Order: sequence, then C-alpha cells, then structure tokens
Amino acid sequence: MKTKRYLLNLVFWIILSILFNIFIFYTKGEKAAIEYFGGYIVEMSLSLDNLFLFLMVFSSFKIREEYQERVLLYGVIGAMVLRLIFILLGVSIVSKFSLLLPIFGIVLLFSGIKIFLGENDNIKFQDNFAVKVLKRIVPVTDAFHGDNFIIRKNGIIYATPLLVALIIIEFSDIIFAIDSIPAIFSITTNTFIVYTSNIFAILGLRSMYYILQKMNNVFKFMKYGVGAILIFTGLKLVLLFWKIEISVTNSVLIISIILLSSILISCIWNEISKLRN
Repeated sequence: MKTKRYLLNLVFWIILSILFNIFIFYTKGEKAAIEYFGGYIVEMSLSLDNLFLFLMVFSSFKIREEYQERVLLYGVIGAMVLRLIFILLGVSIVSKFSLLLPIFGIVLLFSGIKIFLGENDNIKFQDNFAVKVLKRIVPVTDAFHGDNFIIRKNGIIYATPLLVALIIIEFSDIIFAIDSIPAIFSITTNTFIVYTSNIFAILGLRSMYYILQKMNNVFKFMKYGVGAILIFTGLKLVLLFWKIEISVTNSVLIISIILLSSILISCIWNEISKLRN
C-alpha cells in the first residue's frame, strides 16, 4: 500500500510540473517551455544518482524506514534553499564570465566518466568531510533516540546517527548541485526556468526514493544513463568554446532517449536474469 501511495504522490508532482510547464508555454513562449522541460528532465535524471546514494546512506547507518521519511523531508527543504543560492550565484558568475561554461563542461565530463568507472560504488560515509566537522563540534551517540536529531544527556548536547545521515545527505546535495546545475546551464541560464525546474524535480524526490527502494534491482543500468547524460551535457558545454551549439530541442531529445534507453535496458536485463534463474 505504501508503494502505491508514493507512486500516486510522484504522479501528482509530475502532473503539477506539466501544468506549470503549460503555464510557462502560455506566458513565456514555446522556447521557455522547452527549456523548462529540458531542465526538469535533466534534474530528474541526475537525481536518480543521488537517490542511489541515499539508499547507501540509510543502509550503512541501518536507519529504520519510519525515520527515513523525516530525514528526507528536511533533506528536501535544505536542497530547495541550497539550490536557490547555487543557482543565483551560478547565473551571476556565468553572465559575467561566459568562458566558465566550457569549464563546467569539463567537470561534468569527468563526473560522468567516474560513474562508468564505478568510483562512487565504495563510499566510506564516516570519512565524509561534513561528518568529521560535525564530530568536532558535538559528540555523536552510537544509538538512535527515536526520530530525534539531537538529544540532551547530563546537560550535554549530543547528535544522533539520524543527524549524521541528514548532514551527509545535505553535503552530498551540495556536491550533486555542482553537477546538476551546470548540466541545466547546458539547456538555459534563465534563473526562473533553472530554479523552478529544479524545485519541481526535487519535490518528487521523496516519493521517487521509496519507489526506487522497492525496485532497486530493476534499475540496474540507470546509473550508467545518468553518467551518459552528464557526459553529453558536459560535451555540449565544452563545444561552446568552439562556438558549436546543440539546440535545446535536440538536447532535450537526446537526454530523454538516454534516460528511456537506460530504463528499457534495465528492464530487459531484469527479465533475462529472471529467465536464467
């Protein structure tokens, strides 16, 4: 029943995003609507990589499902604030130094290649920079205390493993934004379009996480689709250095094909695996 509820929630946010895209079409024109759709697809696609990381975090800290929802809620709120800051700074910098776009492209290329090389598969969360900083500020308990992020014990404030998980998720979103925002810049640098497409994609993240959690093995090749999208958007930005531009429409089409292909290949592989067993 829970999976059905989360699926309905995800469908709700997707429909709301489509309605908002129709609003953009009638108020800002066809080009803006295509840019919004492209930004939304890019963000939704790249979010999948972040969701796989969430699965690893919750599994590593053995966080019970009823506590995961609270961590994800605060994580989404934090992501919305952080994205606004990153996007405003990013658009401001790019508008003054347009040569930064090809540099962003190189970063995306390396990020995509790292996914194919599997460099993100073995992450030690206790070595996370944000966790080390947290432990210098406040002691961390070994046990959970309900859904509390902090507790007071003998007059001393302690952080719980739940706060550690939240810090890792927020820190990972900062790292993730370094990829996702430049990737959307390959579609548009319009602040309104970039931010709203980000927000609508983020709003569906919690529901998408629970669906992914239940169907993790089905989407075996989706991370490679994410890697391919990063490489494509990176290449698109790098080509700007030589004044070679891939149109927004073609970009959205290519990104959509990559995403759908990775889903299709994952499903086919899953069926083949079932037949073998």
